Amino acid sequence: MADHVPQLEPKMLERVAALRGLPAVEAAFEVCAEEVERAMAEQIRISETESPTFAEKVRGELIMELLREYGLTDVVMDESGNVVGRRPGTGAGPVLAIAAHLDTVFPAGTDLKVTKDGALYRGPGIGDNASGLRSMLQVLRALNRAQIATTGDILFVGTVGEEGNGDIRGAKALFDGSRQIDGFIALDMADVNTVQNGATGAHRWRVAIEGTGGHSYLDYGMVPSAIHAMGRALNVIADFDPPTDPKTTFTVGTIKGGTTVNTIAARCEVDVDMRSVNLEELDLLEKKTLDAFRLGVELENKRWPKAGLERQLKLVLTQIGNRPAGMQPDDSPAVQAALCAMKQMDLEVKQCRPSSTDANKPISIGVPSVCIGTGGVTHNEHSLKEFFDSTGMEKGPQLALLTTLALVGIDGVSMPMLPKLG
Repeated sequence: MADHVPQLEPKMLERVAALRGLPAVEAAFEVCAEEVERAMAEQIRISETESPTFAEKVRGELIMELLREYGLTDVVMDESGNVVGRRPGTGAGPVLAIAAHLDTVFPAGTDLKVTKDGALYRGPGIGDNASGLRSMLQVLRALNRAQIATTGDILFVGTVGEEGNGDIRGAKALFDGSRQIDGFIALDMADVNTVQNGATGAHRWRVAIEGTGGHSYLDYGMVPSAIHAMGRALNVIADFDPPTDPKTTFTVGTIKGGTTVNTIAARCEVDVDMRSVNLEELDLLEKKTLDAFRLGVELENKRWPKAGLERQLKLVLTQIGNRPAGMQPDDSPAVQAALCAMKQMDLEVKQCRPSSTDANKPISIGVPSVCIGTGGVTHNEHSLKEFFDSTGMEKGPQLALLTTLALVGIDGVSMPMLPKLG
């Protein structure tokens, strides 16, 4: 299915074009280009600082130090571990958060040393998401060096728990109602030709079937098998046919259980991932899937009527992920600002589609949000062979800068495109 790229609104495009022509904005763009070597060195420093999901504090402290070094005085690490630095505007405008996640998929102890080969930099996490943090910091430096005073406040945020079972816990904490935030930009991919304008929701469950187990010969007929029950459930689930529009998917990603070949299994466990941009479809698929596991246990218990109640199987359900879903209208100011900025920078929109990022949470509660690229190109993400091509990396912070200024406005020069929600 082809991507739907929203039509640019003429008034939005005109305002962003006017911004791009300002000498101060041109100066900020030049800062991004001039500081490529400095920014790349910073990206390497960030990448070589361990930050596995649920243990992001050391990298968070580094980002706090850099935000303060670059002029922010209101910098905190909140209870979740997020780093939040405020660059105040005039006080009359909206509040925009520009964020990059702190965590990586690599466990503690991974060799994170970055090696250089021309424009290529090799190291786990060098792109995802050291590149996003580098781009965010460059935006701050460019605003300061160009002496741009904004109408709205800008929050520079390093979020925790974006990857895997982190379940975007940092983004959820950011939007827990304790802060006024009117718009959100996520920096979480290198490709500046991609805009992520919607939230692909993900519901994840760890499903365990537990019983007493027994000997494969001596206890045969008297003990139901956890593995057989799981097989019955998966046989049903494998034939599910969720809709393609809105795209809705499922997979059983892991399975484990049993102890030996001659044992009736006492336990079997799977992890299930379900996704959709439509919350109703996602909830429907979730219900069908969990009902299938209940059915598998019921059928396996009925298969062995001689088994007493104390030997029957039971189902244990543990939710391990809940990333909210949602779509935005074509006139979402965050999406329009990003697309208009790309137009002004002659960046072709090659992809415009939903994804699963920190932007999921704000999108799900109606906060205008977008996820844009950080510049350069990342290859082999989430692998030990990850590498980053720095060619054109200045385009990431330039895009983020122009999108940000369109949304928060420049004091005395341009009005914010982002409305105040409160």
